[in-house]
Amino acid sequence: MGRPPLPVAPSATPERFGAGFARVRVGAVEVMAVSEAELLDHVTAGWRRGRGGAIVTANVDIVRAATRDPALADLVTRSEIVVADGMPVVWASRLAGSAVPRGISRITGASLVHSLTTRAARENRSVYLLGGEPGVPEDAARVLTGGRPGLRVAGTCSPPFGFESTPEGMREVVEGVVAAAPDLVLVGLGFPKQERVIEALRAELPDAWYLGCGAGIPMAAGRFSRAPGPVQRVGAEWLYRLALEPRRLARRYLRDDAPFAIALLAGALRTRLTPRRRT
Repeated sequence: MGRPPLPVAPSATPERFGAGFARVRVGAVEVMAVSEAELLDHVTAGWRRGRGGAIVTANVDIVRAATRDPALADLVTRSEIVVADGMPVVWASRLAGSAVPRGISRITGASLVHSLTTRAARENRSVYLLGGEPGVPEDAARVLTGGRPGLRVAGTCSPPFGFESTPEGMREVVEGVVAAAPDLVLVGLGFPKQERVIEALRAELPDAWYLGCGAGIPMAAGRFSRAPGPVQRVGAEWLYRLALEPRRLARRYLRDDAPFAIALLAGALRTRLTPRRRT
């Protein structure tokens, strides 16, 4: 089999998601031209109208997996909001010559853990933390509620390894969240597990908002820190993470993600330099 294509293209006439935000295709994923403030306002409006949804923070790893597996691309597509979490994804959308009203902004899962819970506190909403090793979601909950007096923690769960592989294990986790009836669920289980769990939860608790936040829960708990601001801005946060967790991340970052990111950017540049035919 040949290498899958790496399309990076804006819509000629920007199409609209259900959320009303323009989109740009990067690989097999369509990311939204939305600011973090606009995303928070959209979630708030959803709470007030009794409408929930799911948020995917698409980094290079997610774009790579979705580009190589149509089933995973469909999984991402079924979410209401998809944002760019990763500078290569942002750069690819810009290199392609986006036709949307303004460019794609980077919005990370780690940032949304804090901004969404801050907004939830302001709206007197509750949060559920799902993911992380035993004790981690509880520590994250204490940190998040520390500076947010209005935030209510509906529950926490550190599910056992492999819970999603059996109907009983999945049902136990889903029933625990549903019984707590939170308004916001932070799911830090890694892609695509967290998105599959979110789909199962949405079927039972459709009015809540869900964020697939990867390592956002242990970050909030203080298990490890984000890169300094200047490192983030130049797109080198992955090097910082690699230095912190070389055994866990070296293979994924260096063997899988880095070559894909280079191919993604090269494809975006070709898209920009190739004259478009007039219809």
